[in-house]
Amino acid sequence: MPPNNLTARKLPSGNNKTDYCEIIPVEKKTKAWYEFETDIIWKNAIFMISIHLISLYCTLTFNYFQHKILCVWLFVMVIMSGLGVTGGVHRLWTHRSYKANVPLRIFFATLYYSAGQNRIFNWVRDHRLHHKYTDTIADPHDNNRGFWFSHVGWLMIKKKPEVRKYGAGIDMSDILADPVVQFFDKNFIILNTLLTFVIPVIIPVYFFNQDVKWSIISQIFMRYPWTLNITWSVNSFAHMFGYRRYDKNIGPVENIWVGWAAAGEGWHNYHHVFPWDYRAAEFKHVFLNTTTDWIDFFAKLGWATDLKTADPQLIKKVVQNKGDGSHPYY
Repeated sequence: MPPNNLTARKLPSGNNKTDYCEIIPVEKKTKAWYEFETDIIWKNAIFMISIHLISLYCTLTFNYFQHKILCVWLFVMVIMSGLGVTGGVHRLWTHRSYKANVPLRIFFATLYYSAGQNRIFNWVRDHRLHHKYTDTIADPHDNNRGFWFSHVGWLMIKKKPEVRKYGAGIDMSDILADPVVQFFDKNFIILNTLLTFVIPVIIPVYFFNQDVKWSIISQIFMRYPWTLNITWSVNSFAHMFGYRRYDKNIGPVENIWVGWAAAGEGWHNYHHVFPWDYRAAEFKHVFLNTTTDWIDFFAKLGWATDLKTADPQLIKKVVQNKGDGSHPYY
């Protein structure tokens, strides 16, 4: 047992989320209402707050009927940049749920970089850490620290020492050995700037004679924050609001709204139980798992191979032993 002035948070082993193998002592401190567990990263906080306030104003005042072409392009870019996250950096690079040839890896890396997030290496490391230590003190966006922390707050304050310590132990050798990832990550600043902000703005201006001002507003101040929040919703909404059909003892849930918005990433209870399944879901959800449809399409082209799925009998056994009773069949 830890000393009286300490609390303990259990960390699960990497293979069995119910097999708790380690206790990390955490010093208990009394904090005022305005204090945080770690220091605020002010440049991140100011940027996040500012761009969301601007985005809210632009979203409410944008003349959607007057700028129909920009709306179509906005919708296309939300889908494509989101696909770079879901099909690329998540299902391919983080979980290795299928294999992709070089053209497909370049395609997904390009789309991911249009989402304006972190380097592929950082994203993969944090997400592997999240899966290994889900909703514990070593989880980068530990849901036990509240909705807003797991949604966006974790990006605005410094990581806890436990996150850094256990993150350093995540095996990233496959990512370091991928030349596509290394090229994109080594040229992060220029590629992130071009693919997130410059090229998406220029395309409708150059090819469809759209006004540059409204193109900037729709792509930078609307599409970009929208895409960020869709990604973040998997960490927040899909860990709080929904069913636990496959394992009632873990935080992640099945959330249909996140499934729709995030192109199939909302079936999160299933995904945490079977993270190697390239579908990230048990069922073929119509319009609710378009990422799987894209991967299936590339598989037909021969670009995606070795698509991994969970055995139906294993799924049934897990549901019957651990599910919350909400499964439609078992």
